[in-house]
Amino acid sequence: MADNSTVDELTINYEDNGIETVKELDKKVLTKGAWATLMFRYKEWNATKGEYGDDKFTIRRYQKREGKYQQKSKFNISSVDQAKTMIEILQGWTKE
Repeated sequence: MADNSTVDELTINYEDNGIETVKELDKKVLTKGAWATLMFRYKEWNATKGEYGDDKFTIRRYQKREGKYQQKSKFNISSVDQAKTMIEILQGWTKE
């Protein structure tokens, strides 16, 4: 198990009773240092359907204290449509 002492060890994978309820598909490091910002692509297990749901995205901020990163905040992007809307807005803002 990772001890979260480096950015590379940070993950959002989560297992509950032997089932991987959050499956990390990809991650990108946006910033490193005493404060790190990462973006993750993931899926959540739907126990009722017995399958993983649609892709979701999250941006997480971590602070390094006493040699280990601790999550301090997060913003979840709940759908591909919401992600696309955010992309359009950011593209518009960065063209100015």
